[in-house]
Amino acid sequence: MVNESVHTAIAMAEHFAPDAGAIVEVQEYGSGNINDTFLVTRREAPPFILQRINARVFKHPAWIMHNIRVFTDYVQARLQAEPTPGRRWETPQIVPSRDGRDYVIDAQGGFWRALTFIGGARSYAKIRDVDHAQEVGYALGRFHRLISDLDSTRLYDTLEGYHITPRYLAHYDAVVACGDFPADAAEVAYGMHFLAARRDVIPILEAARQSGKLRLRPTHGDPKVDNVMIDDATGQAVGIIDLDTLKPGLVHYDIGDCLRSGCNPAGEETADLEAVTFDMNLCRAILQGYLPLVRDFYTEADYAYLYPAIRLLALEQGLRFFTDYLEGNVYYKVKHARHNLLRALVQFRLVASIEAQEADIRAVIADCRAHGE
Repeated sequence: MVNESVHTAIAMAEHFAPDAGAIVEVQEYGSGNINDTFLVTRREAPPFILQRINARVFKHPAWIMHNIRVFTDYVQARLQAEPTPGRRWETPQIVPSRDGRDYVIDAQGGFWRALTFIGGARSYAKIRDVDHAQEVGYALGRFHRLISDLDSTRLYDTLEGYHITPRYLAHYDAVVACGDFPADAAEVAYGMHFLAARRDVIPILEAARQSGKLRLRPTHGDPKVDNVMIDDATGQAVGIIDLDTLKPGLVHYDIGDCLRSGCNPAGEETADLEAVTFDMNLCRAILQGYLPLVRDFYTEADYAYLYPAIRLLALEQGLRFFTDYLEGNVYYKVKHARHNLLRALVQFRLVASIEAQEADIRAVIADCRAHGE
């Protein structure tokens, strides 16, 4: 029996298929926590991705489509000017509706859009090995390189406050001030103590930006491992998907989040906290793939703030999961009432592992930088 969400998606898919009756199948796709995503299979035509944008999270969905258009046009020109022989690279393209628009609004006001599907490739929830890790680093490095000269003022800020960690802390403080929490007293007390001991870490990147040490550039916003597409045949990265958070930001948000998600072999959904660790071999491999591609535009300050970014992005994600749990699970999709609490504890454990290996991480950054120049 088709659920209501898929039933609506089937109806919406027809708006993006030029030929009536060409739709063969519409099925839920991926494991994203924000949007509803479907893979649409067509008769004698390539499949495409159909998504209902979560308007509760993205207040201006049309801005997302504007940013994707600016991005794809710019990247296509860069790819023609700077090809990489022997390597495939694809960027999701907007599939227009039958009336030529970038999106369709359903009867309930839902915002739907379609993007081309990158075939012959897949994403993975976790890093498989060091070769995979290096390809993940390469993917983000190439992404940053391709848009390094794109004027970030051409992009809308589609998610105001995203990765502005002091804002997340202010929201957390407001939730704590309300004092109406779930009953997991010991774990909640642990989380509060953990965050209280690291409040001075929270503003480090924003303070550097405000002082002029770091500058805004176009960023992906969510370059987790499962957003990197890997070619089925070659094992090489062929693109980065999920461009909804494409916006002006600090490249440190991106590389910090990439390392946060990629260097914990247990994954952020694990229930085994003892298994959570920041894997230095994976860290090295990601940076070996990433740093050679960004050396032409990275500054001394950019390198100096890499370690703080790695620590901060894990702390930020834990803070966000923890706040959402305290607030009653209002932002992230959850499978059970304690889901966000467990996610937060995983991130806190990861932060502790990063802190314990600070000297090693800084040494790896220096070594990968030296060998990439």
